[in-house]
Amino acid sequence: MNFPSELKYSKDHEWVSVLDEHTALIGITDYAQSELGDIVYVEVETEGEHLDKDEVFGTVEAVKTVSDLFMPVSGEVLEFNALLEDEPEKINTDPYGNGWIIKIKISDPGQLDDLMDAEAYQEYIAK
Repeated sequence: MNFPSELKYSKDHEWVSVLDEHTALIGITDYAQSELGDIVYVEVETEGEHLDKDEVFGTVEAVKTVSDLFMPVSGEVLEFNALLEDEPEKINTDPYGNGWIIKIKISDPGQLDDLMDAEAYQEYIAK
Protein backbone atom coordinates (compact mmCIF):
# COMPACT_ATOMS: atom_id res chain seq x y z
CA MET A 1 0.00 0.00 0.00
CA ASN A 2 1.10 3.49 -0.82
CA PHE A 3 0.50 6.47 1.49
CA PRO A 4 2.25 9.62 0.21
CA SER A 5 3.51 11.70 3.13
CA GLU A 6 2.59 15.05 1.53
CA LEU A 7 -1.14 14.22 1.61
CA LYS A 8 -3.74 14.52 4.37
CA TYR A 9 -6.17 11.65 5.05
CA SER A 10 -9.74 11.36 6.36
CA LYS A 11 -11.36 8.57 8.37
CA ASP A 12 -13.62 8.02 5.34
CA HIS A 13 -10.52 7.10 3.27
CA GLU A 14 -10.30 10.24 1.17
CA TRP A 15 -7.00 12.01 0.61
CA VAL A 16 -6.40 15.75 0.20
CA SER A 17 -3.56 17.23 -1.82
CA VAL A 18 -3.24 20.93 -1.04
CA LEU A 19 -2.25 22.76 -4.23
CA ASP A 20 -2.14 26.22 -2.64
CA GLU A 21 -3.80 27.96 0.29
CA HIS A 22 -7.19 27.95 -1.47
CA THR A 23 -7.36 24.84 -3.68
CA ALA A 24 -6.93 21.12 -3.25
CA LEU A 25 -7.46 17.84 -5.05
CA ILE A 26 -9.45 15.04 -3.40
CA GLY A 27 -9.46 11.34 -4.18
CA ILE A 28 -9.74 8.02 -2.43
CA THR A 29 -6.80 6.22 -0.87
CA ASP A 30 -4.95 3.20 -2.19
CA TYR A 31 -6.46 1.27 0.73
CA ALA A 32 -10.01 2.33 -0.22
CA GLN A 33 -9.65 1.42 -3.88
CA SER A 34 -8.22 -1.98 -2.97
CA GLU A 35 -11.15 -2.64 -0.60
CA LEU A 36 -13.69 -1.59 -3.25
CA GLY A 37 -12.18 -3.65 -6.06
CA ASP A 38 -12.48 -2.80 -9.75
CA ILE A 39 -14.07 0.64 -10.09
CA VAL A 40 -16.45 0.86 -13.04
CA TYR A 41 -18.16 4.24 -12.59
CA VAL A 42 -17.70 7.54 -10.74
CA GLU A 43 -20.56 9.99 -10.28
CA VAL A 44 -20.10 13.58 -9.13
CA GLU A 45 -23.07 15.91 -9.57
CA THR A 46 -21.93 18.54 -7.08
CA GLU A 47 -19.70 20.60 -9.37
CA GLY A 48 -20.21 24.30 -8.61
CA GLU A 49 -21.77 23.58 -5.20
CA HIS A 50 -20.43 24.51 -1.77
CA LEU A 51 -20.41 21.50 0.55
CA ASP A 52 -19.67 21.23 4.24
CA LYS A 53 -17.15 18.82 5.73
CA ASP A 54 -18.54 15.24 5.77
CA GLU A 55 -21.22 15.94 3.13
CA VAL A 56 -21.45 13.50 0.21
CA PHE A 57 -19.90 14.89 -2.97
CA GLY A 58 -20.37 11.83 -5.17
CA THR A 59 -20.26 8.06 -5.44
CA VAL A 60 -17.88 5.41 -6.67
CA GLU A 61 -19.33 2.24 -8.16
CA ALA A 62 -17.24 -0.89 -8.06
CA VAL A 63 -18.11 -4.36 -9.31
CA LYS A 64 -19.26 -5.41 -5.86
CA THR A 65 -20.59 -2.21 -4.23
CA VAL A 66 -21.43 1.49 -4.46
CA SER A 67 -19.73 3.79 -1.97
CA ASP A 68 -20.42 7.42 -1.07
CA LEU A 69 -17.60 9.96 -1.25
CA PHE A 70 -17.38 12.45 1.62
CA MET A 71 -15.87 15.93 1.73
CA PRO A 72 -12.84 15.84 4.06
CA VAL A 73 -13.00 19.65 4.36
CA SER A 74 -15.62 22.27 3.51
CA GLY A 75 -15.38 23.89 0.13
CA GLU A 76 -16.73 24.54 -3.34
CA VAL A 77 -16.43 21.75 -5.90
CA LEU A 78 -14.59 23.46 -8.77
CA GLU A 79 -13.95 20.56 -11.09
CA PHE A 80 -14.60 16.86 -11.64
CA ASN A 81 -11.75 14.84 -13.16
CA ALA A 82 -13.19 14.31 -16.66
CA LEU A 83 -10.68 11.52 -17.32
CA LEU A 84 -12.72 9.33 -14.95
CA GLU A 85 -15.78 9.48 -17.21
CA ASP A 86 -14.12 7.14 -19.70
CA GLU A 87 -11.47 5.61 -17.45
CA PRO A 88 -12.82 5.16 -13.89
CA GLU A 89 -10.24 2.41 -13.39
CA LYS A 90 -7.60 5.18 -13.07
CA ILE A 91 -8.67 5.28 -9.40
CA ASN A 92 -7.46 1.68 -9.09
CA THR A 93 -4.24 2.09 -11.07
CA ASP A 94 -3.21 5.62 -10.04
CA PRO A 95 -5.25 6.71 -6.98
CA TYR A 96 -2.92 9.61 -6.05
CA GLY A 97 -2.19 10.79 -9.59
CA ASN A 98 -4.56 10.63 -12.57
CA GLY A 99 -7.16 9.02 -10.30
CA TRP A 100 -7.96 12.24 -8.40
CA ILE A 101 -11.72 12.83 -8.28
CA ILE A 102 -12.45 16.52 -7.60
CA LYS A 103 -10.71 19.86 -7.26
CA ILE A 104 -12.11 22.14 -4.56
CA LYS A 105 -11.78 25.68 -3.29
CA ILE A 106 -11.15 25.26 0.44
CA SER A 107 -13.43 27.45 2.55
CA ASP A 108 -11.86 26.71 5.96
CA PRO A 109 -8.14 25.85 5.72
CA GLY A 110 -8.13 25.21 9.49
CA GLN A 111 -10.08 21.99 8.86
CA LEU A 112 -6.96 20.52 7.24
CA ASP A 113 -5.49 20.30 10.74
CA ASP A 114 -8.22 17.80 11.67
CA LEU A 115 -7.05 15.33 9.03
CA MET A 116 -4.46 12.59 9.54
CA ASP A 117 -0.94 12.50 8.19
CA ALA A 118 0.27 9.35 6.39
CA GLU A 119 1.59 7.71 9.55
CA ALA A 120 -1.63 8.29 11.52
CA TYR A 121 -3.71 7.02 8.59
CA GLN A 122 -1.67 3.81 8.39
CA GLU A 123 -2.24 3.26 12.12
CA TYR A 124 -5.97 3.99 11.64
CA ILE A 125 -6.47 1.34 8.93
CA ALA A 126 -4.37 -1.20 10.83
CA LYS A 127 -6.91 -1.26 13.69
